[in-house]
Amino acid sequence: MNLHEYQGKEILNSFGVRIQRGIVASSHKEAVDAAKQLTTETGTSWYVVKAQIHAGGRGKGGGVKLAKNLEEVETISNDIIGMMLKTPQTSVEGKKVNQVLIAEDVYYPGDSEPEEYYMSVLLNRSTGRNMIMYSTEGGMDIEAVAEETPHLIFTEEIDPAMGLLPFQARKIAFNLGLSGGAFKEMVKFVSALYTAYVKSDSSLFEINPVLKTSDDKILAVDAKVTLDDNALYRHKDYAQLRDLREENPIEVEAKAAGLNYVDLDGNVGCMVNGAGLAMGTMDLIKQAGGDPANFLDVGGTADAQRVETAFGIILKDPNVKAILVNIFGGIVRCDRVAQGVVDAYKNMGDKINVPIICRLQGTNAKEAKELIDNSGMEIISATEFQEAADKVQEVLAS
Repeated sequence: MNLHEYQGKEILNSFGVRIQRGIVASSHKEAVDAAKQLTTETGTSWYVVKAQIHAGGRGKGGGVKLAKNLEEVETISNDIIGMMLKTPQTSVEGKKVNQVLIAEDVYYPGDSEPEEYYMSVLLNRSTGRNMIMYSTEGGMDIEAVAEETPHLIFTEEIDPAMGLLPFQARKIAFNLGLSGGAFKEMVKFVSALYTAYVKSDSSLFEINPVLKTSDDKILAVDAKVTLDDNALYRHKDYAQLRDLREENPIEVEAKAAGLNYVDLDGNVGCMVNGAGLAMGTMDLIKQAGGDPANFLDVGGTADAQRVETAFGIILKDPNVKAILVNIFGGIVRCDRVAQGVVDAYKNMGDKINVPIICRLQGTNAKEAKELIDNSGMEIISATEFQEAADKVQEVLAS
């Protein structure tokens, strides 16, 4: 589950990570009130207006701007709220900005060029250990840094059984070229950041930039946080932070229906039971010359209502030219799935406007194929994997 910057910063702050303070606002009037409150609390007279969307590169799209007085806060926030913000991480249409973060300006007037660093905490899946990735090149696209100057990216792996050890935090501060008070502050920052990552059950904490001020304070100016959905049962308060407006509406609908669905860019819809079979089915589609339009796992049950819901969700994608149903009948009987497919087809009528290939294998597979073949419905049955691939290829070519 992705969080907005202001939500990620709230979590960081709760674990003792120093942050750029700010207040979220949903209108230009709220933005002015937030700026006044920040002035009272922090003494700041300049403000940073930041669009809150689940995408990086907001500054490049005009979603992050400096306001030097309250009038500019009102004007800038009024321009940003409601805009379709386009960044390298959004679709071509962009994402609608529903709220902004009014943050204190932490770049002191008269300071020399500020020192900015990059830092993230994530799991290294190849080693099974947590990893802190960091660089002196903060404020830049880390992908570009990795490609052009890979020697400027450092990593520190942490044994999850031991946790972050003091010498590792000191090593990070040393590699960033810090000394004196800034060195000590960075050690505290790294330790608190890692604690926040572990105790919040996150899958990613990315801070870009981490700022060193002229008086040696270390603070998070930005925060990209992704929480592990599988651990949200331990964090009921975090679960309430989900912003459904930022998520794919089809995926939201599928989740509400109890379906595991991921939207993709292809032309063949998939309906399967089991994640492994789903991956195999997507490979099958690629081999047949198509591209999977989705990952959809209906789980252990596939009655008419569930199949009808799945068909409806798949068909919301206008790029879908065919649907491949690929079910293995282990616990669930194939003939029951077949009846569900036939009943769903009858119920949906003209809503189904693309060919459906149905491959059922396992318990009562023979009876299932006969049921589909004798249904009078325009459903193409298949038994073997290759046969299903050939059918997909035929309907795409027609």
